[in-house]
Amino acid sequence: MELRTRARRCVGYVGLSVLGLVFAAPTASAQVVPTEQLVALLRQGGLVLIVRHASSPQETPSKAAANADNVTLERQLDEAGRSGAIAMGRALRALMVPIGEVLTSPAYRAMETVRLGQFGTPAPVAELGEGPQGMQGVTEAQAAWLRARVTQKPKAGNNTIVVTHNPNLARAFPEWGPTVAQGETVIARPDGASIVVIGRIKIEDWPRLH
Repeated sequence: MELRTRARRCVGYVGLSVLGLVFAAPTASAQVVPTEQLVALLRQGGLVLIVRHASSPQETPSKAAANADNVTLERQLDEAGRSGAIAMGRALRALMVPIGEVLTSPAYRAMETVRLGQFGTPAPVAELGEGPQGMQGVTEAQAAWLRARVTQKPKAGNNTIVVTHNPNLARAFPEWGPTVAQGETVIARPDGASIVVIGRIKIEDWPRLH
């Protein structure tokens, strides 16, 4: 699919359905990207995987329910989020998808997604996290940073993973950002100035790719 997305504006997407890994085009201008083509492109590298953190309840955990390392009692992944992140990471390795840089929100649930997925050594980036007024206070500066960062080409033979949150995606990419589910990956091809969104994969669909 060749839906060109400028750094400040994205148009349309191609997604994977939960059943049967069937691509669905939500707009008239979208074109089907065969599953095998998407997997082949991932194996070649040169793509940016924009990931919303895995499933996490809105409530913060009690001290008794918090993970041992969640000392500040931030939101953390639930059982579905933990199993989804683990399965996604296993699928990436089974598919032999090369991962280079891993940029993530410093929020616990995002870091937990990266850790359980074993994506690689993460680099926490403040711009991918909460705004000055919390998650609903994500700033235009943060959105601009995200839009600009995903246009950067990964090092040859690698893909970049960027893990962030719904408000960040919604502000940076209003055409498709608000619709990204927890754990879902938007796959983009950058050219240094813009991105082309070539696929969307829900977290539960990763183990079914081959």
